[in-house]
Amino acid sequence: MTKCVMIVDDSETVRQVLELTLVNAGYTVIEAVDGMEALKKLPNQQIDMMITDLNMPGMDGLELIEKIRQNADCRFTPIVMLTTESSEDKKKAGKAAGASGWVVKPFKPEQLLKVVKMILG
Repeated sequence: MTKCVMIVDDSETVRQVLELTLVNAGYTVIEAVDGMEALKKLPNQQIDMMITDLNMPGMDGLELIEKIRQNADCRFTPIVMLTTESSEDKKKAGKAAGASGWVVKPFKPEQLLKVVKMILG
């Protein structure tokens, strides 16, 4: 069965690169432009993993992760932060919120796929 990855990023360009990379590797992709849209789509979708930006309008990635971790159905869903932020403080905040991993933008598609394959098998 195909694994499904939700990508959450306010940049259309980043979403397009992520979608192309993941679809070409055989994954199904669901997109959301921010945390609010992601939360609206989650109840109707069975996702195996989420990749989310940190800095987004409305609801940032940390708040999104915290809300997802409160939902019993998604409590253990792997969530990778994909962001330009690389400070230890931000990484610690991400880990405290429940992030499973961290990839810094700009990223190489092969690097991202390596992380996804490591998490999803």
